[in-house]
Amino acid sequence: MERFWSRGSVDKNKALVEHLQYYDIIKSKKVAEVMEVIDRGAFVPAGSPPYDDSPMPIGYNATISAPHMHATCLQLLEEHLQPGMHALDVGSGTGYLTACFAIMVGPQGQVVGVEHIPELVASSVENINKSSAAAFLKEGSLTIHHADGQLGWPESAPYDAIHVGAAASEIPQSLIDQLKPGGRMVIPVGSVFQDLKVVDKKLDGSVSIHSEMSVRYVPLTSREAQLR
Repeated sequence: MERFWSRGSVDKNKALVEHLQYYDIIKSKKVAEVMEVIDRGAFVPAGSPPYDDSPMPIGYNATISAPHMHATCLQLLEEHLQPGMHALDVGSGTGYLTACFAIMVGPQGQVVGVEHIPELVASSVENINKSSAAAFLKEGSLTIHHADGQLGWPESAPYDAIHVGAAASEIPQSLIDQLKPGGRMVIPVGSVFQDLKVVDKKLDGSVSIHSEMSVRYVPLTSREAQLR
């Protein structure tokens, strides 16, 4: 995506959303609204171009996904991010998508972010506090925890929506277990070649999985392996 001309941050963020709508990546009014409300500029490290459609390094061998991937995941999870629903963001990183989830489920919902790099937990809280999702953090309907994302966050399970922001070699059973019947998980799976998998848990508890697209994410791994 081309770099946007130098205007105010809000204008650039709006231009990014319009670009994603033009290319039919954002298909719904709701996803467009939430991506306009949560300014990506507050979630990308200083010096990085936040409105370019590419992933950005955030330190600790981690990245923030490209805007088109965030939009894709929001579209895939939209029906499971309705007001009052519960969502889990594994590998919550800078907190961007976690904040988007909070706007979508509203104050009656619950959003949990899990991140195994403590410095990212601290900076993501700062980022969210600068965003339109700050009130949710203050009121406790949005929480960020330092923990191993492969184990999910069973204390607040089950979840209507689970998003995993790093590629697993296989889908962790713990995350399938924490998905509510009727819920959906979006998770990149693979090592060299990865697919974005959509995991739907039916009301009878059975699970169906399909591949949405080929992707490239950093691996879902231990903190030690990530920092090596």
